[in-house]
Amino acid sequence: MLYVASVAFALGIAVATLETVVLAEIAFVAGLGFVFAVVAKRHKMGVGVAQLWFLSVFLFLFSLGLLRAEWHELQYETSPLYSYNGQEYVFSGTVSREPDRRERTTHLYVEGGEETVLLYVDRFSTYQYGDKILVSGVLETPASFETDLGRTFNYPEYLLARDVSYTMRYPTVTLITNNQGNPVIALLLTLKGKLLSEIASVIPEPQGGLAAGLLLGVKQALGDSLETAFRQSGVIHIVVLSGYNVMLVVAFFRFFLRPLPRLWQTVLGIMAIVAFALLVGLSATVVRASIMAGLVVLAWFYARSYDVLRALCVAGLAMIFVNPYLLLYDIGFQLSFMATLGLVLIAPRLETAIVEGQWFGVKEFFLATVATQIAVLPLLLYHIGEVSVVAVLVNMLVLPVVPFAMFGAFFAGLVALFLPTVALPIAFLTTALLTFIISTAEWFSRWQFSTLTIPTFTAYWVLVGYLVPLLIWFVTGRGYFKKDEFSDWEIVDVSAQSEDEHEARGKKAVPAKGSNQRDTPVFFK
Repeated sequence: MLYVASVAFALGIAVATLETVVLAEIAFVAGLGFVFAVVAKRHKMGVGVAQLWFLSVFLFLFSLGLLRAEWHELQYETSPLYSYNGQEYVFSGTVSREPDRRERTTHLYVEGGEETVLLYVDRFSTYQYGDKILVSGVLETPASFETDLGRTFNYPEYLLARDVSYTMRYPTVTLITNNQGNPVIALLLTLKGKLLSEIASVIPEPQGGLAAGLLLGVKQALGDSLETAFRQSGVIHIVVLSGYNVMLVVAFFRFFLRPLPRLWQTVLGIMAIVAFALLVGLSATVVRASIMAGLVVLAWFYARSYDVLRALCVAGLAMIFVNPYLLLYDIGFQLSFMATLGLVLIAPRLETAIVEGQWFGVKEFFLATVATQIAVLPLLLYHIGEVSVVAVLVNMLVLPVVPFAMFGAFFAGLVALFLPTVALPIAFLTTALLTFIISTAEWFSRWQFSTLTIPTFTAYWVLVGYLVPLLIWFVTGRGYFKKDEFSDWEIVDVSAQSEDEHEARGKKAVPAKGSNQRDTPVFFK
């Protein structure tokens, strides 16, 4: 039922985002769902009652998605700035997000009243989060542009997903006062700046830029050439803070919080997740991963099983309910969601089809990379037009090193705050790991066949690109694989022997389907 509701709500969001839907049409769909619910209620034991309930829930959630998207779009249609478009406009506002420093400009998101305006200012401007400023410039609506690979990037939609409808290029800016933002966020950003400064003092460039990207998602620190090399070799995801980075942070805090009581571990763990999300910026990828990580901590606290697919649905529903434009206008949300879906659905099927063994410890990285590449390939070809051919091989080489490079960079920067000399050996080892990652990405990106470019890839082919893997996944799930996945499984009673004893014998515990009790039969592999 959760999956039906998720698909229905997302479909309603998508339809209302693309087309204008009037209230009467939404009421008709909701009423139709109510009729099916009444019929199902009257025929409790009849044939097809379950299907009627599913159809009722689908229609009701579909209408709710339509209503939410139309309501969200209404706020932009009634914008008070609409009448000033293309004219000189003066307003005062507060820098509401961390300044985004690019190669030539700095992007300032300034919240003034009910609207957020994006300012393009000088690269070396010193404005910070929380500064209240007076702005004078020409108000503009952003325009789409063509990328180097021939794709049209819909910049207005991209900014709408970030609650921005208007921009100003190089306006006149005057500082009014400081420290007008959230004090917690201001403190976190100050600590972030201090940590990055200490990392830069002990780790040279470009390794220092990569360390900043791994730890805090500062992709701009790489520079254009290195960023291109990472994209062409298929490892750009390690510096845009994917769920992999967030879960490493969660594992880090869980390890150091182990001596504390269970409640304190949970509270501090969730606080750490929220603080990290605020620290690195609330991008769609980080928010999705943070919600799922928070659900992991709560499941551990309540001793409940954790279903990744359900957690992904909950995270996706929460995000598009708050901001419906994320679904179709935010490429990061789409890629992050589909990559996680690939890990959940495709990776296990691949594991049953390939030769067993540990593969020198890189089998999991191979499965994860292949699964995510399959899941995001249609979107990459549609939005970007370029896909890395060497991504699987490069990820198998690079990903095992990433956790050590992250923690090394963090400890080097942390120790450098107090004992710069002591931090140098840590920084030296970390620089070696970072150099390996950079050299690997650059070497593979120089191969002539490292990337495959597709000139045109329409939405029709995106649909085909997902229907075919879905059909294959469905067929393999119906038992068409020759290999018997459960041939080496046995059923035991954990009331007679503890799970720890079985783990010590090298067997993997998997709770019986539909069971949340520890004293019920459990499958052991």
